Amino acid sequence: MRQLADIPHPDAKITLFSWNGKYLIKLEKGPFEQTYKVSEMDVTSEADVRLLLDEEFIAAAVLRFTQMRHDLQAAFERHDIY
Repeated sequence: MRQLADIPHPDAKITLFSWNGKYLIKLEKGPFEQTYKVSEMDVTSEADVRLLLDEEFIAAAVLRFTQMRHDLQAAFERHDIY
């Protein structure tokens, strides 16, 4: 796996990788991460992948991080693990 770029954003750490014929978009926030795989056949360049990372996409991912945190906390509470 080859790291192509760190893409600055105030709401999440975003890293772009190239691996096995795919671009991997990795977003991290706290203990959570999301990875999106984009086939190199679906885009013409790394620049196209960066275009996908518009504010609407990032806002949805950040909201998903909030839901992930909620889901994990709910599981802890269901099983009395604190």
